[in-house]
Amino acid sequence: MKKSIISLFFALAVLIVLPFSAASQGKTKSISLEEMKDKIAGAWVGQMIGNIYGLPHENKYIDAPGPENWPYGYTKNLDKLKSYGGAFSDDDTDVEYMYLLQMNKFGPEPSYEQLREAWMYHIRDRVWLANRGALGLMHFGYTPPFTGSRDLNPHWYQIDPQLINEIWAFTAPGMVNYAAQKSDFAGRITSDDWGVEPTIHYGAMYSAAFFEKDILKLINIGLGSLPANGRYAQTVRKMISLYNKYPDNWQAAWKEMAEEYYVNEPDMTKTIWNANLNGACGILSMLYGKGDFQKTLDLSCAMGFDADNQAATVAGLLGVMYGFKALPENLYLPIEGWEKPFNDRYINVTRHDLPDASIEGIIDNTVKVTVDLIRSKGGKISGKPGSEKITINTTAVFVPPLEFYIGPLPRMEVNLPVDFTFYSEGNKNFTWKMAGGELPRGISFENGRLTGIPQNTGTFKVNIELSNGKQAITKEFELIVRNRNIAATADTVYANVRALNEAVLDSCWYTFGKSMYAKEVEVIRDGKTNGQGTVFFSLAAKANIPKVDYFGYGWNTAQNIDMIAFHTGCMEEFGGWFTSLNVQVQDENGKWVPVKNLRFTPAFPATDIVYYQPHFVEYLLSFEPVSTNAVRIIGDTKVENHWNKYTKNVSSFISITELSVYPSE
Repeated sequence: MKKSIISLFFALAVLIVLPFSAASQGKTKSISLEEMKDKIAGAWVGQMIGNIYGLPHENKYIDAPGPENWPYGYTKNLDKLKSYGGAFSDDDTDVEYMYLLQMNKFGPEPSYEQLREAWMYHIRDRVWLANRGALGLMHFGYTPPFTGSRDLNPHWYQIDPQLINEIWAFTAPGMVNYAAQKSDFAGRITSDDWGVEPTIHYGAMYSAAFFEKDILKLINIGLGSLPANGRYAQTVRKMISLYNKYPDNWQAAWKEMAEEYYVNEPDMTKTIWNANLNGACGILSMLYGKGDFQKTLDLSCAMGFDADNQAATVAGLLGVMYGFKALPENLYLPIEGWEKPFNDRYINVTRHDLPDASIEGIIDNTVKVTVDLIRSKGGKISGKPGSEKITINTTAVFVPPLEFYIGPLPRMEVNLPVDFTFYSEGNKNFTWKMAGGELPRGISFENGRLTGIPQNTGTFKVNIELSNGKQAITKEFELIVRNRNIAATADTVYANVRALNEAVLDSCWYTFGKSMYAKEVEVIRDGKTNGQGTVFFSLAAKANIPKVDYFGYGWNTAQNIDMIAFHTGCMEEFGGWFTSLNVQVQDENGKWVPVKNLRFTPAFPATDIVYYQPHFVEYLLSFEPVSTNAVRIIGDTKVENHWNKYTKNVSSFISITELSVYPSE
């Protein structure tokens, strides 16, 4: 797994001390409980305003910014507000509400595993891009941060984390370093590398906004939590320079921004949902809004691209800065007769089994979590009821919970070198040791790292202990050593579709850079499972019907085999996966027959629903040893109903990167 630009280790080991950092402003800050609650209310109500206000502008302004016929107003969403009788959920607020319930249940620092369980239970629809990729990997068995890894989640660079993680920061008022670190931790559930940086920036700003009302100072405080030469820090500084260059012409600044971060964005990360691009839009809306809530809200919509997300995040940030009491009343009381913000109703229309809630109740629950967190980090609450004072330890840091992160295990073949680590950046500094079991001959284990050259095939169960010095946990891992992959030695590659029909690809909805796709099926045995030209789509003619697809190999001489490894590619919203999968071999008469006792490791998805389909994972298909000249995987492909008109008459297909074949002993 590639190292992330911002490591949790760095965040834990070093307090960033810059002119605008919390550490330079004293070790404690104070705020009244009443004011803190008002600012938390501003965060929630502000996000609801921005989300619902921004939805009609989502993905609408791409080639040019939105018109300056402000205020835009709620437009068609007024009817929805009226019909629901309150605010309605969307992905800018519902995941944060879900996270709040996990903090109520587990405390203010839930673990990755606890958050993963919440995702898999509550999120069953209305999830896209990096969020969808992460969910599929969760159902496959992985935990964060592997669910956001750029090696496994091809949408790692999209906007997703910056719109669902603000809650980690507005429950950490004045604890800027803590908020940035925790936002990084949570952001890696879905994303990686610079795709997480806008989330960290917003996290620092949300936390600082409890005590800072100057927009430019706030942006610079956020910069203090980013690597100075990281992509997003450079982008933020560029937005400031554009504002200085065009102080009275936001459209000119938008044009230069869009040219650099959208038009000229590298193919592999060029989308209208790019985290860096949309983060830049948010910064411009803040700078040109000059602290005015209504103007900033309209600008965040007019900046375009994934506009509702930046509208929600920026509106929530200003809600913290000024508090709920300063928000425009017409925006949270848009329906005649309502007396409380959005009629004091938050209606869940997006997530499974999340209860509808009183907005006042959400705010009260958030205040309780915030006080608990402040106390746990060395702060305190004092004073008589009605005049309580909160004292905050601004130097607090976030220490990730002790837990194993579950991702791909080493792909080991006999007589090939192995160098594999069980940890990610967030838990690398804990103590790792063997607690039982047997390693393959030739392999050694030292503090979480496997090295050596395996000498024997088989399955090896090992118990590993992880300790932070105060407590220890153990987990069993199953290591598999295979024989050498013989796919490259095959004389024939079998496939139902041998070449990508690029005309079909160009006419359908695809969400990855075109350079990701390989033109010929031969790539399924080049040993590469990620990057440009690695993914083969078996897209053929236009025909909106399921079909049978197969991939396999033939040899001029018989091979003794007992295992195949199928490595998935990047899935699209409307297809790319099998609904059934089997292994067949050719018998002595050249007839395809099924293998005996077929077993999947891990289990094949029990459903063909899109949200359960993982990108870039490997299924091991083992079976009774057989001597054959040919082997293939074969199954039915999925045609998923999709809202986009361009997918209505597109061939079903399979997304694949590699198909490996392993001989038996």
